[in-house]
Amino acid sequence: MADHSTPNLPAIDFEETSRFYQTLGFQQGWRDDAWMIMARGTLMLEFFPHPDLAPGESWFSCCLRLDDLDAFHAMARAAGLQDQPRGWPRMGEPSIETSGIRIAYLIDPNGSLIRLIQN
Repeated sequence: MADHSTPNLPAIDFEETSRFYQTLGFQQGWRDDAWMIMARGTLMLEFFPHPDLAPGESWFSCCLRLDDLDAFHAMARAAGLQDQPRGWPRMGEPSIETSGIRIAYLIDPNGSLIRLIQN
């Protein structure tokens, strides 16, 4: 197996979090009362319950490194993710940072920052 990561992120509500990530092509692979795993091809995200989390105060984040950032971004836009200055969920347009990395930012319903990085 190649190196991989499985970020652990909070979920205020497993059902809402599952529905959101399913619109982005993830499928629920495991779920019980204490843990949920969502996968999309080789991408995997794991969630733990955090019902008292205030999304606007969340400091949780992770990176998804993508071979085709544009395709993922287009699919997320088609699923209804909008670019807005506040609130969640939301997603910005891809841009090239001063480091040379091409990246877009997504905020999920739990307030977690998901960095979408072009491989």
